[in-house]
Amino acid sequence: MIKSMTGYAVAEEDKEGIFVSTEIRSYNSRHLDMVLRMPYGYQVLEEKIKEVVPEKISRGRVEISIRIKDESGEACRFEVNMAKAKAYYNALCSLNEGLGLDEQPTLELLMRAGDIISPEDMGDFIMEKTWPVIEKCLRNTLRKHEQMRKKEGDFIYNDFVKRLNDIESGIEQIEKGTDGLLEICRERLKNRIQVLTKGMVEIDPARIAQEAAFIADKSDISEEITRAKSHIHQFRSLMDSDEPAGRNLNFLLQEFNREFNTMGSKTQSADIAHLVVVVKSELEKIREQVQNVE
Repeated sequence: MIKSMTGYAVAEEDKEGIFVSTEIRSYNSRHLDMVLRMPYGYQVLEEKIKEVVPEKISRGRVEISIRIKDESGEACRFEVNMAKAKAYYNALCSLNEGLGLDEQPTLELLMRAGDIISPEDMGDFIMEKTWPVIEKCLRNTLRKHEQMRKKEGDFIYNDFVKRLNDIESGIEQIEKGTDGLLEICRERLKNRIQVLTKGMVEIDPARIAQEAAFIADKSDISEEITRAKSHIHQFRSLMDSDEPAGRNLNFLLQEFNREFNTMGSKTQSADIAHLVVVVKSELEKIREQVQNVE
């Protein structure tokens, strides 16, 4: 199955006063590269989020933005450092007594000490109450994101099918162009010798046949044609596979180009050379598309 690496999706979830909004944007990348943005204090969930995402995305740059608004009754809890408060209070009382003052330390003055009242560690609450809401929202966003990537992947798939058919047709024409290669080489060699010698040298048919066979053997591209046909079959199999195919398709295109480069360098036919150029042009268009395939 062909899926694009680029996509966008957003989803929201609201449960028992906990509101979560998740946004996912993805772009082309050789590897899975996740960028996570979420409110301060929720970093404890980072590893859990990074475990969920690879279930749906195998590679690409993935930017995930999570907004959390917690209005539940347990969202804002504080703890008091009573030992520090008492120690600070006693210190203030001693100071007043030493200075001969009648003032009693006020609560406002105590608060200036800092760290007497601080937010309670919400790690357990976040894991137990907030994470289920975030996970549900994240999975919903990933599902929408995957649907978009599949839709774009369908367009890419159809484009691949059309271009592979054109390439297959080009290979068939190249193969037909190699028919009678030995005879073509013999006639071309014979004519060349006649032009160079202006008919003053008698041509030995046996020697011509031997040299023509040597040239035909060097110009033979049957192996390259066979491998190119095999690559087309492999390409189509990868397109229909359930596994991400982008990396393998990209490697296969390199093999494709290698075969056609060899054909272009070995052929003695201008028509075949032209067909090779046309096919390589189609391969380049496929290569550009493959860069966006997961």
